[in-house]
Amino acid sequence: MTNPKAAALSPFQIVSLLSIFILAIFPNPILSTKSSKGFEFLKNLEGCHKGQTVKGLHELKLYLKKFGYAADVDNHTEYEHSDKFDDILEEEIKTYQLNYHLKATGNLDAETVKQMTAPRCGFPDIVNRKTPMGSGNKKESSLHTVSHFTFIPGNPRWRRSKSHLTYRFSSTVPVIDVNTLRAVCSSAFARWAEVTHFTFSEAVHQADIVIGFHRGDHGDGIRNSFDGRGNTIAHAFPPEDGRFHYDADDKWSTHPGSDAFDLESVALHEIGHLLGLGHSTERNAVMFSSIQPGSIKRQLYANDIRGVRTLYGLRP
Repeated sequence: MTNPKAAALSPFQIVSLLSIFILAIFPNPILSTKSSKGFEFLKNLEGCHKGQTVKGLHELKLYLKKFGYAADVDNHTEYEHSDKFDDILEEEIKTYQLNYHLKATGNLDAETVKQMTAPRCGFPDIVNRKTPMGSGNKKESSLHTVSHFTFIPGNPRWRRSKSHLTYRFSSTVPVIDVNTLRAVCSSAFARWAEVTHFTFSEAVHQADIVIGFHRGDHGDGIRNSFDGRGNTIAHAFPPEDGRFHYDADDKWSTHPGSDAFDLESVALHEIGHLLGLGHSTERNAVMFSSIQPGSIKRQLYANDIRGVRTLYGLRP
């Protein structure tokens, strides 16, 4: 016969068992979040070309769609789930190659795969099939100069009455202490204030811009979900949305090494999107889409400055 005293559980043991039971049914969303697949699959597709059917090509199609290169096809679902390398995929790859000043072969060659697997901003290179990075800016072209900056379709910008913008911090995953983040963002905002009519200050509650660290699907829509370390590292939304998010799964630092991204460099880039700039094809520009761990871009490039001043009608 079981001894009732030996079988009795202490209050602490009961609480512990209940906690285990609850976690089994309702896992901690931070601990259990499964990141989307990253960019590494692209390395297995290197060398693919039109006419082939290769397992994994449907993931390449989703990658191109995420960053704005999807062609207008009759049956998107059938096309996206197919592993066939057809004329449509070839044209999408050519557009990508042209935007990054690569040889437009339409094949998934080594240089193209190298660029595609680089850590990058989640903001698309092309929005609504209207703004290829490599197309330049018509206003600049009329002056017989080469322009590598782009605007977001429709030229969204902050209304004239909003020359002073406020920002605050709100994260769902603790990564960097707020004082460090505050100093980093203050410096990045100051760089843009120097070349525009904008001023920026931190707010406590209501703010025009909200900055924070998040993981996986964090409420910005499935296409804007983060995807684990070293893939999509951050994103921001155009005026006057004001969202700016870092991927909490990546390693961040104010003194980046070979495996960490520079907080301020990425902040400087994402603020450009917050002000209405798209991606630049100039690799030295802050608004270029990708950045490597350890790289530092804490000063605006001439192309970045020309872009934002053109957007807001400021003198060069």
